Amino acid sequence: MDNLGFGRVLLVEDDERLATLIAHFLRQHGYEVRTVHRGDLAVAAFVEFKPKVVVLDLMLPGQSGLQVCREIRSVSDTPIVILTAKEDDLDHILGLESGADDYVIKPIKPPVLLARLRALQRRQVPDADVCNALTFGHLAIDRSRREVRLGDEAVELTTMEFELLWLLASAAGKILSRDEILNRMRGIAFDGLNRSVDVYISKLRGKLNDNPREPVCIKTVWGKGYLFNPFAWEL
Repeated sequence: MDNLGFGRVLLVEDDERLATLIAHFLRQHGYEVRTVHRGDLAVAAFVEFKPKVVVLDLMLPGQSGLQVCREIRSVSDTPIVILTAKEDDLDHILGLESGADDYVIKPIKPPVLLARLRALQRRQVPDADVCNALTFGHLAIDRSRREVRLGDEAVELTTMEFELLWLLASAAGKILSRDEILNRMRGIAFDGLNRSVDVYISKLRGKLNDNPREPVCIKTVWGKGYLFNPFAWEL
């Protein structure tokens, strides 16, 4: 199918004209869309509708998009794409730190949003022809189940955090630049201002008990990028 099986999309956008445009475009490509125009109605709609992805504006009446994002993320790892103000790097950072998986800059072009949804969906579907499990000492990553464990403890990751960890772990011992990471995860080049990779790396380190001041598990190689240390997880 054209929508790659993504199915239901919850669109939270207070600009009714824009919401109608986006919803119409997505429906033309096989998606089922429910639209909500207020932030304080979004979580209830999420619980009832059970969408496969949430497209979420940040500036909403009733409740901010950031708060909606946090509440959804506290109960679900459903992918969240935020809509942000143009060239506002702070919006990007706050959205990602609140648990969003991706962002699209306004004024939005529906084909760009569609491409982002398709990219997220491809990352949700495991490839049967590649390895789906990696183990490094007491760290276990299961892509088919989308599970990460540190010893006996489960590690809760968002979709984008999991995919970044999988990317780094699959290239264990190799330095990956920000540009390479962004190209492989979203198909866009690092522009020198985009801090999304740094945000995700920081969140991963926190969840994997890596020392943020002197990380040894996911190392920063200054001027080059990041390196997943395959030996850091040995008991």
